[in-house]
Amino acid sequence: MSTFDLSASIARAELRLGRATRRRRADAGRSRLPAALDRRLHHLLAGVERPVVREIVAELRALATELGVRAPSRATIYTAIDRAPVPRYRCRDLPDHVQRALYNLDLDGAQLAFYAFNYGDLAAASFAAGLPWLALHQAARRRGWRPQSRGLLMAAARWRRIA
Repeated sequence: MSTFDLSASIARAELRLGRATRRRRADAGRSRLPAALDRRLHHLLAGVERPVVREIVAELRALATELGVRAPSRATIYTAIDRAPVPRYRCRDLPDHVQRALYNLDLDGAQLAFYAFNYGDLAAASFAAGLPWLALHQAARRRGWRPQSRGLLMAAARWRRIA
């Protein structure tokens, strides 16, 4: 037997340690909150300005008590913020200066903010700065930003107390 026989080495390690048979959950990647709590959380996150997480926790805790289910943790709420759906926009319904930055694509709000800040003029960036808070929050987490463009986004987010 060669010392460089990888498959034999793996087989010996599996015998010695046992195989880890942890399977992926059937509901992986989806919210595990009860439907009523999930709907209420999405409703609370759908506003134009960022809500106070303390108030979201209190409201969901009261609803969970009323329904007789366990209240979500703050970590669950922050995870939901990062995954919550943002509104979609049709390119032809947007102002001309924003359309020029989008290459005629229909996008969700986070993508719209990304393209408007990165590739648009000042008017497009101004339009994007007024998008709902969740779109700006999720856009800031994207990769591929130009430094000055990301700076404009972060300035708008700070002004609106999003970041």
